[in-house]
Amino acid sequence: MWDEQFESILREHLPFLPADEEIRKDLSLMEAGLDSMGIVELLSKLEAAYEVRFQDEALALETFESAGTLWSTLAALA
Repeated sequence: MWDEQFESILREHLPFLPADEEIRKDLSLMEAGLDSMGIVELLSKLEAAYEVRFQDEALALETFESAGTLWSTLAALA
């Protein structure tokens, strides 16, 4: 599904997700603690790690609904 780097970066921004809980494709990122500041930080880290730029259309809240939607968007950019 996704690589360890993505999961590691994502996990850093999900304060409500227990360390031993698996990140599922349908995990609600907002329910796991991702907030607006976290989105900005997460975008910055993902862009640097994967050497991509999120385009304006990818900056919609829908992109951050779940781990799966975020990974799909990122994978399409790579």
